[in-house]
Amino acid sequence: MSKKVLLAGESWMSYTTHVKGFDAFYTSTYETGEKWFREAMEAAGYEYTFLPNHEAADGFPFSVEELKQYDCVVLSDIGANTLLLPTATFARSEKMPDRCKVIRDYVLDGGALLMIGGYLTFSGVDAKGKWHDTAVQEVLPVEVLTVDDRMEHCDGVIPVIVKEHEALAGLPKEFPNVLGYNKTIAKPEADVAATVEGDPFIAFASYGKGKSGVFTTDCAPHWAPPEFCNWEYYNQLFKGIVDYLTK
Repeated sequence: MSKKVLLAGESWMSYTTHVKGFDAFYTSTYETGEKWFREAMEAAGYEYTFLPNHEAADGFPFSVEELKQYDCVVLSDIGANTLLLPTATFARSEKMPDRCKVIRDYVLDGGALLMIGGYLTFSGVDAKGKWHDTAVQEVLPVEVLTVDDRMEHCDGVIPVIVKEHEALAGLPKEFPNVLGYNKTIAKPEADVAATVEGDPFIAFASYGKGKSGVFTTDCAPHWAPPEFCNWEYYNQLFKGIVDYLTK
């Protein structure tokens, strides 16, 4: 039986105002950035489920039992508020389970968690990711900052492998350029396998019966430019990470 991976996040809606002299009109778009990660998971034989941001607010599991149907949970460019403010709570002031605590307990009970970077994971833009003050922080191998943690590098920076690790076996020491990442601080128990500008890029740790990992840049544009997303080792990179976490 194939293992199951849940990716939550990696979607956005844009509403644009077009002003043409006296007149104006509006357009809207819905986009996702999950196709490269999905292709990597499917190529690796994983059963893949995608839960975009607007569906995650009410569709992300509310219990450890529900979450345990997945072997690995991936959070990518999704803010903590999306899970902390389900419709029942925000619109009707009803008490609901804290899904950040659910994720923590899922890991402690043997689940695997991977947080991928972006403008709304880790701390993110204007610190709106807000993962530091949640129970998820307890089971991450890095400390999330409480300020805007984006390290923007429009000129490109090269992540490098700094130690041998089974998750990264067979990969070249240097990765393609990335255009930014989330700055974090490695915890004492962290196994940091790759760094970027001296900061954690890929790191792992074990908590309770489970494991967690971080990948501190995007898995899609804009921080992961075409040369990264189309890199011949892209699929192998994420296969190795998820294989290790679910081992």
